[in-house]
Amino acid sequence: MKSIDEHIKKDQTEIQAAKAAGDQAKVRHYTDELNSLEEYKKEHPEDSHDPTSLELYCDANPEADECRVYDD
Repeated sequence: MKSIDEHIKKDQTEIQAAKAAGDQAKVRHYTDELNSLEEYKKEHPEDSHDPTSLELYCDANPEADECRVYDD
């Protein structure tokens, strides 16, 4: 996807489809992803790109080893 807004809309559509199909695992997955995207958008209003799962994780867990950035 090109923007975070497109990704949010897609996740909302996927949640509705999963609910209609009775697939609770997909509902939980897309709901978690949607919550992460909305939180990212709230924290970075100037940024409209579609963040990767690593970006979402690091935004929520900056102290994690995977998210450390070292300056030379």
